[in-house]
Amino acid sequence: MNYSLRQLKVFITVAQAKSFSRAGEIIGLSQSAVSHSVKELELQTGVRLLDRTTREVVLTEAGQQLASRLERLLDELHSTLREAGRVGTQLSGLVRVAASQTISAHLIPQCIASSNQRYPHIDFVLHDRPQQWVLESIRQGEVDFGIVIDPGVVGDLQCESVLSEPFLLLCGMNHPLSQLPHVPWQALQGERLVLQDYASGSRPLIDTALLRHGIEAKIVQEIGHPATLFPMVEAGIGISVLPALALPLPQGNQLCVKRLTPVVERQLMLVRRKNRSLSAAAQALWEVVREQAQVLTAARVDDPLYQI
Repeated sequence: MNYSLRQLKVFITVAQAKSFSRAGEIIGLSQSAVSHSVKELELQTGVRLLDRTTREVVLTEAGQQLASRLERLLDELHSTLREAGRVGTQLSGLVRVAASQTISAHLIPQCIASSNQRYPHIDFVLHDRPQQWVLESIRQGEVDFGIVIDPGVVGDLQCESVLSEPFLLLCGMNHPLSQLPHVPWQALQGERLVLQDYASGSRPLIDTALLRHGIEAKIVQEIGHPATLFPMVEAGIGISVLPALALPLPQGNQLCVKRLTPVVERQLMLVRRKNRSLSAAAQALWEVVREQAQVLTAARVDDPLYQI
């Protein structure tokens, strides 16, 4: 049967009002439109639903049975739709967010704190994993969204850049490069480098920068966790290139951070599955991350380390 919800609503209104004209006034249709809608429904059901007289409209036995059942069904439908609307707009529930380790350590804590203050009924659950795991968990729907370093061309994901930040040189205070106001990339030629491994989204960007500046990289250690860079460099094993988000330096260290020139930046991006809607709660946290990235950008404006 090819009947519409509109036809059913018109029929119920006529059954309750016992008049085509009164039903039309109630639902905002002309008497002829109401009559036509009921006739279409009768054609679809194959039975007469109403007996029409000059004075009133009377339900047939089939019409009475249909009307009684339809009232309950339409009430249930309205309740279901209201509940769906409530769930779709409520700012509560569990939101899973994935991010790589540097981002998790130096941006997400502020996001969680802001979320807890503004949306106390939303549980912000962080998954702290390498970048490739983050991307795959987004694809599989295991998390609502993620924050990653620019993954390049990914046709199945929707990406939004929220933060640009430079790569910096990390060396010991007694290293010759520590005496320069800023360090050209070419100065890394022949230096022993300690870098993050390829689980980090930064590593391909660093490799590209070294190649672009004609530097034959002498990589002596490749490590997984960014915090390991600091003791490695302080021990004199080598110098390093790290993203600004890895700062601040550990307290009481003998390390130095210098601006690398020309500036090479990485883009931090909010990432979600393409053509998939976020829940109201997840969308609220997406906005929180975006706002906190803007706060961090504003805080760096007057810092000489970030001046181009």
